[in-house]
Amino acid sequence: MNNNIEIEAKVLLTKDQFDKVMKNIIGSKYKDQFIQTNHYIDSPERMLRQQNIALRVRELRGNYTLTLKTPLAEGLLEKNQTLTPSEAYDMINYNKFPSGEIKDFLELLDVETDSLKRLVTLSTKRVEANYKTGLLALDENTYCGKVDYELEMEDSSMAQAKVLVDEILKGLEIDYKFNTVSKQSRAISAVTESLKK
Repeated sequence: MNNNIEIEAKVLLTKDQFDKVMKNIIGSKYKDQFIQTNHYIDSPERMLRQQNIALRVRELRGNYTLTLKTPLAEGLLEKNQTLTPSEAYDMINYNKFPSGEIKDFLELLDVETDSLKRLVTLSTKRVEANYKTGLLALDENTYCGKVDYELEMEDSSMAQAKVLVDEILKGLEIDYKFNTVSKQSRAISAVTESLKK
């Protein structure tokens, strides 16, 4: 298992704004383009959310990673655990939590891992490019019959990430505000709303 600190500034964009950034900033200079699928895990009562913990299984290029995120003073602490395809399948489809350091960590917090299940799946088509000191990502996210568009800038500090976002979007005359609602929260809110209908 490995631990990372994730520091990202994020902005939701309209489709037109997304296309404008793609054309004018990224163009053909992107370093990577791929699709990743996130299966978000929690209890139906949102037990993890109440403790400010996010949990997902990510599928990317045939590899599966279980990731736990929890907030730090700046950014998020990420704990990552590689899963076999069968462990991922069992977690996503049968709520069978894989053994390992993430399960051990959750059990230290008195989380009953047997109560955790996949609540929603979100697929992201992502393009990444280096931008000055940061890593710029443009995401097209699909979940619950919805599509949204997001710009993320990862850098060594939140202040620096925000400076780079400001430079890009003000330079393109795009009005914006920073987004603090995660993909997971947006997807789970959408599935909750669909159940109310």
